[in-house]
Amino acid sequence: MRALPAELTARALELAAPGRRLLGITGAPGAGKSTLAERLVDALDGRAVLVPMDGFHLARTELDRLGRAHRKGAPDTFDAAGYAALLARLRAPAPGVTVYAPAFDRALEEAIAGSVPVPPDIPLVITEGNYLLHDEGPWAAVRPLLDEVWFLELDAGVRTRRLVDRHVRYGKGRERAERWVRESDDVNARLVARGRDRADRVVPMA
Repeated sequence: MRALPAELTARALELAAPGRRLLGITGAPGAGKSTLAERLVDALDGRAVLVPMDGFHLARTELDRLGRAHRKGAPDTFDAAGYAALLARLRAPAPGVTVYAPAFDRALEEAIAGSVPVPPDIPLVITEGNYLLHDEGPWAAVRPLLDEVWFLELDAGVRTRRLVDRHVRYGKGRERAERWVRESDDVNARLVARGRDRADRVVPMA
């Protein structure tokens, strides 16, 4: 990713005014959501914290029980209602109370509870994930809880190469990684694209 666009930093700074606001960053798998979110948090220097949607992945044992492990990353492989409940709690921080959010460990392929502290005086919570604009089932409760949502767009070929390389880096063989992108990530990407027009801002990614 190139230099962080000045207009994105400026807008994030505006959102980080006193009070509490939630900024969502969404887009297809591999579009650069985590990278952009992390860089914004760094740029805001203590005025923002990142809470990833991926912290609400169902555990592998539960996915196995439900018969969904082969399509991990689909909307019904997350605790969407739990994610919405956390966002609602983050919107209205209680004085003196730090909220702890889960994170996702890619090396373990599991969510880790209590990983991300969100103190009540942090003005901006940035959350990123695939389904922030998804409007089916419990996901429909997410968008109204966010003050603004940015949709990231990246060339499909570049995005696919990134995804394959990421899966290989975290332990999949290249052939398996390519099959996973084709049969899972790309299917999810088409679903994510349906929410594009509901975003407040579309961000082209280099």
